[in-house]
Amino acid sequence: MSSIKPLADRVLLKVLEQESKTSSGIYIPETATEKTQKAEVVEVGESEDIKVKKGDIVIYDKYAGIQIKEGDTEYLIVKNEEIVALIKK
Repeated sequence: MSSIKPLADRVLLKVLEQESKTSSGIYIPETATEKTQKAEVVEVGESEDIKVKKGDIVIYDKYAGIQIKEGDTEYLIVKNEEIVALIKK
């Protein structure tokens, strides 16, 4: 759990880890993969315009947000409009 609380129309995302090997067992070096754009919603600001909630898995703009590292966990604080899709479970 994070101690970070986003304000206004901002959303705190936990970046999801990307698979480091293929289904056939080949390992992919970190330098050969693009930054993942999938994340889990951790906290949301107070704005009524925010359509996502805690626990949702979302896709965000490639260059969105402010990166923050807390312990071993990588977070992003993004504007609501930088979230482009919700992944249905």
